[in-house]
Amino acid sequence: MEYKEIVKEKEKKIRQISTSQFIIFGFMIAIVIGTVLLMLPVSSQGKSITNVVDALFTATSATCVTGLVVHDTATYWSTFGQAVIIILIQIGGMGVITIAVSLTMLSGRKIGLRQRILMQEAISAPRMGGIIKFTGFIVKVIFMVEVLAALAMFPVFYKEFGFVKGIWYSIFHSISAFCNAGFDLMGVKGEYSSLTTLSGSKIINIIIMFLIIFGGLGFTTWEDIKEHKFNLKKYKMQSKVIFTVTLVLIIVPALYFYFCEFSKEAWNGMSSSEKIMDSFFSSVTTRTAGFSTVDLSKLTGAGQWVMILLMLIGGAPGSTAGGMKVTTIAVIFASAFAVFRKKQETRLFKRRIETEIVATAATILLMYIFLFMISGIAISNIEGLPITSVLFETSSAIATVGLSLGLTPDFCVASKIILIILMFCGRVGGLTIIFATVTGKSNNLSKLPKEKIMVG
Repeated sequence: MEYKEIVKEKEKKIRQISTSQFIIFGFMIAIVIGTVLLMLPVSSQGKSITNVVDALFTATSATCVTGLVVHDTATYWSTFGQAVIIILIQIGGMGVITIAVSLTMLSGRKIGLRQRILMQEAISAPRMGGIIKFTGFIVKVIFMVEVLAALAMFPVFYKEFGFVKGIWYSIFHSISAFCNAGFDLMGVKGEYSSLTTLSGSKIINIIIMFLIIFGGLGFTTWEDIKEHKFNLKKYKMQSKVIFTVTLVLIIVPALYFYFCEFSKEAWNGMSSSEKIMDSFFSSVTTRTAGFSTVDLSKLTGAGQWVMILLMLIGGAPGSTAGGMKVTTIAVIFASAFAVFRKKQETRLFKRRIETEIVATAATILLMYIFLFMISGIAISNIEGLPITSVLFETSSAIATVGLSLGLTPDFCVASKIILIILMFCGRVGGLTIIFATVTGKSNNLSKLPKEKIMVG
């Protein structure tokens, strides 16, 4: 009798594991498995055992769809190692919960209430009703887009690398771009060169940009596109915010890069059409994708800071992108405008935003700034490097972008561990980690007396 009670108590505790804890454990399991596989001699081209820190860094970067690397993906990792990386990217992009639910659906097993709640939290769905159908829709869209993009890029890679490698390169870059990961195999043209050798290929540039943008719009936005097509008035307020902010964050930075960066003497070798393409590509990829078609070290300090800000903002919630999210920034600005106009309510597209949402957005903003600044200061002191250059790397890590000024591969173990923590926090979400550690809600209904405090 006592044994049965103990078992029941353990089962009850398992059921009480929060959604946040499930998400964290899921990512941790994927990273640990990936680390073990990447440490195997078969994963490296030199058939040597990769040290645990470098394997952990790569597995975390792939699972958290970041793109920061300590070894060039094309020249260091074998085909097996590259396959492990792209599988981790797909898992990280879709989300471990989405993958788990999809496998359960394929096996024919019944999806319980617990799995539905997990799925709703994982993809930021507005409601739980129809969540299984919605999950199926997400999986179908992901694979359809990735396959079509791979087919479109195949002629370019086939011409460059032949039939077999052309297929592999097309699939790898399609998944990596759609999941906003930033891993590439173009190191065969020059280590850590990213897509600089493909900057003249309009097909690759346009397809990669499309994949980055579409993957970063968010799953719920895809649903609006499917249901309402071009009738934007019927879109959810969140989708309208995502489209508006995304458009602004593509066009305005592109104009900046064209007129203020690529107009300088350092870029005289580029034609006008190349400058236009690279301006838009730099604007798009900075939003958590991690690919680059230009040498980022040639950018001015101002240009690097523009990229840092764009990286921190990121993409949409419930998408393959990272960062603070465009909706967070939209809510922060809407709240500020409400204060400027002495309005008591924060509004977006003629809809009132709850005070709790505004407070959450402010908290996320503070957390990202704090983590990226403190980590940057720490690494700057550890490595003895200029703070701006290091902040570029830390913003890339916390926002799961993957763009780099080439510093990360030479970092010591301590600095790499800091970046690993940043990448994990950036993908899982700082609030998710905090919620996972909170055991329950306070039932204290009493309120403390109010008192005003001057701010500003």
